[in-house]
Amino acid sequence: MRGRKKNPIQTAATQRIILEKSYELYTRKNIESVSMIEVAKECGLGTTTLYRYYSTKPELVLAVATWIWDKTIRDNEKRRPSRDFEGMTAEEIFNFYLESFVELYRMKRDLLRFNQFLNIYIQSENIDPKVMKPYQDIIEGLKVGFHEMYTRAEQDHTIRTDESEEEMFSTTLHLMLAAVTRYAVGLVYIPESGFDAEKELEKQKEALLMRYKAL
Repeated sequence: MRGRKKNPIQTAATQRIILEKSYELYTRKNIESVSMIEVAKECGLGTTTLYRYYSTKPELVLAVATWIWDKTIRDNEKRRPSRDFEGMTAEEIFNFYLESFVELYRMKRDLLRFNQFLNIYIQSENIDPKVMKPYQDIIEGLKVGFHEMYTRAEQDHTIRTDESEEEMFSTTLHLMLAAVTRYAVGLVYIPESGFDAEKELEKQKEALLMRYKAL
């Protein structure tokens, strides 16, 4: 006898619970220490049911990463002063791009901790490129707004374009993401008098803005 067809609404709801609960566990405990059995228990599911949705742990981990970064990128797009940056100079777009990293530190420290654990997990696992692709496609999406900025800079000359777009994107992405991540996970020097993480991040943002601002 054939089994009953899955209810698509119920299936989507269960999948959302799996992603949310997995994210909470991975962020709180780190990815490597959390088993599929623990995820299933946290979701109130049987392990067999969990494996019907995600057949391997890497598949689940990358699904979580794709989901949370996609959500974060879409939320950040809502912060834009105008749709598609209408009426903004390249310098203003670049400033918004850099400020988005500071906003990650202010509002999404859990994501920055998760991303730190994710990088370690990816390096330790031999993950199928097909499993990695949706996540990589999401990260590639970060280039869209940056490309708009660079194209506009070629027209209004408020940002330097003597460095290639790819090199400039890589430099700013790695420097800003590394900085906000270190603050989020506590890998920083703490003076006896204390320090203001957001103030220091603003200084780094301003340094990069001055580095690429056209004179």
